[in-house]
Amino acid sequence: MSRFPRGFVENSSMDEPETPPRRPSICFRPINPSDLERLEQIHRDLFPIRYESEFFQNVVNGGDIVSWAAVDRSRPDGYSEELIGFVTAKFVPAKESEISDLIRYDSSKGEETLVYILTLGVVETYRKLGVAKSLIKEVIKYASSIPVCRGVYLHVIAHNNPAIRLYKRMSFRCARRLHGFYLINGQHFDSYLFVYFVNGSRSPCSPLDLVVLVVNYVRSGIKVVASKLTMKHEEKGLRGLKCKDKTRCLLPTQTKRNLASSERVSSGYDYV
Repeated sequence: MSRFPRGFVENSSMDEPETPPRRPSICFRPINPSDLERLEQIHRDLFPIRYESEFFQNVVNGGDIVSWAAVDRSRPDGYSEELIGFVTAKFVPAKESEISDLIRYDSSKGEETLVYILTLGVVETYRKLGVAKSLIKEVIKYASSIPVCRGVYLHVIAHNNPAIRLYKRMSFRCARRLHGFYLINGQHFDSYLFVYFVNGSRSPCSPLDLVVLVVNYVRSGIKVVASKLTMKHEEKGLRGLKCKDKTRCLLPTQTKRNLASSERVSSGYDYV
């Protein structure tokens, strides 16, 4: 198993709107060594993927992983610092990441990096309170504070629709679908890769973006051509207009006020 496992987001209803029975006092802080046992327990309860002890040691000791804990300060009996949610992430050099083709590099900024979300979870009794969304915001805020960071990205299993809706609402971009990315209990599952660009970074045009651009350009061209054809048709019709009273007819662009001046300039075009 690799030193850092593939990221996994809990398969739950996450932050779907619901009115909770009470409003807890949710606060966020770094994960520390005293959270080790609780962190391992929540990972076992939430994820079908098993994580090695080295991963948890890196999280609680602040090794190569950055993390945030969600706690409920309103809980009584000494539980106010117990984890009710968490997010873990690591830095990845932008040029070595799997989304290097999506990044527009700025050589003046030196070695550019990305933040990859490893795990994100909220215990069941605290779901639907916006905790997961707030944890992701903490990661985005942290990434945005680092000038050389170009974005935050993650993987989510393809059937986790609540999580996918959450990322889309938070303006993450679905970059691609990875077939057979996860291997769980001997079965392969697809994954979506989502990315949130920070510090002015944005991806080059994807094939889909180019198709949309071409379609819009063609539509615009058709509208212009149609408009010109319509104008020519109307102009041709006006030139062949016959006045029933055998006198003169005003063109749509003329008024009685400007007719006298136009008569002095033109004698055969303004009226028939």
